This record gives sequence, structure tokens and C-alpha cells, in this order.
Amino acid sequence: RMGKRRCVPPLEPKLAAGCCGVKKPKLSGSGTHSHGNQVTTVPGSSSSPLQNHQHTDGNNGRENVSDLTLGPGNSPITRMNPTSGALSPLTRPNGTANSTKNLVVTAEMCCYCFDVLYCHLYGFPQPRLPRFTNDPYPLFVTWKTGRDKRLRGCIGTFSAMNLHSGLREYTLTSALKDSRFPPLTREELPKLFCSVSLLTNFEDASDYLDWEVGIHGIRIEFINEKGVKRTATYLPEVAKEQDWDQIQTIDSLLRKGGFKAPITNDFRKTIKLTRYRSEKVTISYAEYMASRQHCFQNGTLHAPPLYNHYS
Repeated sequence: RMGKRRCVPPLEPKLAAGCCGVKKPKLSGSGTHSHGNQVTTVPGSSSSPLQNHQHTDGNNGRENVSDLTLGPGNSPITRMNPTSGALSPLTRPNGTANSTKNLVVTAEMCCYCFDVLYCHLYGFPQPRLPRFTNDPYPLFVTWKTGRDKRLRGCIGTFSAMNLHSGLREYTLTSALKDSRFPPLTREELPKLFCSVSLLTNFEDASDYLDWEVGIHGIRIEFINEKGVKRTATYLPEVAKEQDWDQIQTIDSLLRKGGFKAPITNDFRKTIKLTRYRSEKVTISYAEYMASRQHCFQNGTLHAPPLYNHYS
């Protein structure tokens, strides 16, 4: 079964979307998911709690990053690096490009995100415009921390944004305004990992099972028990990292999107699902620092020379 392919995501008002799951809560048997101070039972899930994923009504608010964050106007926000101005298909089914074809996403994009966050936290002027492409793409910026790479912030948009302004905006949004976490601080910088994801290959799925774990990211739309339209998304790596099958992933997304009623197979059939792929790159703060060594004098980063390498 193949879904109907769209070269670009649907034109919707701009909204912020959460993208990430939490490490290794397996969903087998029956159990609970934690949502802030509330614990909601998820049929077909284990007792391992999931990271809270805050969601608001898609019609009037911003949803959080772990699955999908909705912003004003109900438009989706996603993070991803495309290869050209238009969202183009990737050359491999696993969401990575062939070695003969360069990826659009680069480590320099993550370095730029670190630049933006560093300057904000230390009160320096924002960095000059970077040298990488400024083509528009849906994109996500994800922050993780520590050896176990715990999620620390993740927000993006499904609306294509020029990369220079889009990465700057969502660097700070994901680092400082993910409502699941307190804002990032200077002291946390050395433990951080930054990921940039660019989204491509948006397709309307034929049903809620018309996608593959580890290959597709998914965005679902559904009507909750109060008759309100809600949305939620997971990037392609989330289900595989959590060791979920398709139904476990769908059920987790529904809970993340705020659906509190029992989940039945008939209800799953009412879901509208869009699948997509992504290019992703991740670097650590240590790798970022190594790339910026020429900017350091006596162990202190000085703002003026920090951006000399930018055109």
C-alpha cells in the first residue's frame, strides 16, 4: 500500500511541533504514561512512564515538542534539512541519502545552533549569518543532555522556513520554551547534544498502518473525546529508539496529543496520518567547541572573533 505523495507539506498556518519521544519506555501489556502530575493509562503499554508531552488545542495554541507543538494559527512546525528549495525525495528508503548525493543537513547547522544558544546565554550579539544554504525546509531542533542523552528540549515546524532564520528561532524556542522542561542554562552547555532534522517526502497515508517503523516520521490528526481536532508527531527515529511497533507508536501519539478515552481499533481507523522522512545530524558540545577552537583565548570564548568564519 502506498500513500499519495506530496512534494511539500500542506500549506497551514505556522505552528510549533514537538518531535521526540523518551528513551526506552516499552509499550507491551497495559500500563501508564505520565503527563505532568497526571498519569494516564495507555492500553497496550507498559508501566514505564513516558516523558510528558504537553499539547494544546490545535485551533488556538502552541503544542509541545516531544510529539508535536502547535503554534498560532494551527500550522505545524517541523525541523529538517532539505537538499534544495523544494522538498525532494531522499535516495534511500531508510531516510538517509546515498553516498553519491550530499545531504543538505550538515554539522555546521548544529554548530550554528550552539552559537545562537551560547550567545543568548552569555549576552553576546547574535552570530552573523552562516554559510550553509538558506533554502526553506520544515525543521526541528532537539537538545539532549548527559551520557544517556536524555531529552532536554525539542520543537520544530512543518512549515518550510528559510534555514538561517528558522534554525535561529527554533534553537531558542526548543532550548528555552519547551514547557516540559525549565530553560537551559549556561551550566548545562558542556553536557548538551544538538540535533537538526530536516523533513522531506510528505505523503498522505492510506490508513494508520501505512508507514514503516524506523523509516517514516508520522503526524496524526484526530478528533478527541470532546470533539476537538488535535495533532501530534514523532520523528522517524523515535519509534525505533523506543522499540515500539506501529500500534504502540500510534497509541503513544494519541496520549501525547491529549486523548484520554480508551483507544479502540475502530478509533484508530479514524486517524488521518501523514508520513515523512528526514535528514538528521547530531553533534556534542565538545565537538562544537573543537570546531570553534580558534575563537578561544585562555579558555574564554570572545564574541567578536567567534563569527569571523562566517561570510
